[in-house]
Amino acid sequence: MAKTPAWQRKEGKNPKGGLNAKGRASAKSQGMNLKPPAPSPKTKEDKGRKASFCARMEGMKSKLTSGKTAKDPDSRINKSLRAWKC
Repeated sequence: MAKTPAWQRKEGKNPKGGLNAKGRASAKSQGMNLKPPAPSPKTKEDKGRKASFCARMEGMKSKLTSGKTAKDPDSRINKSLRAWKC
């Protein structure tokens, strides 16, 4: 039985939210083009990227998660929103 990629398992996830280096490497090997988070946007492009991410994730939080998950501070979606300072 084949193992799932690291980005889908706990070993590829950052405990504070998002993916760690191993998870990003695993996703890249599958053809995904991931960038590390942009916590303090300096350029106009980075500001747009952050705004886009925050809007997209807030939409996912409200539509694709249960009320319990949306309020849970330890859920993956809330951790990633905190990491990006949304």
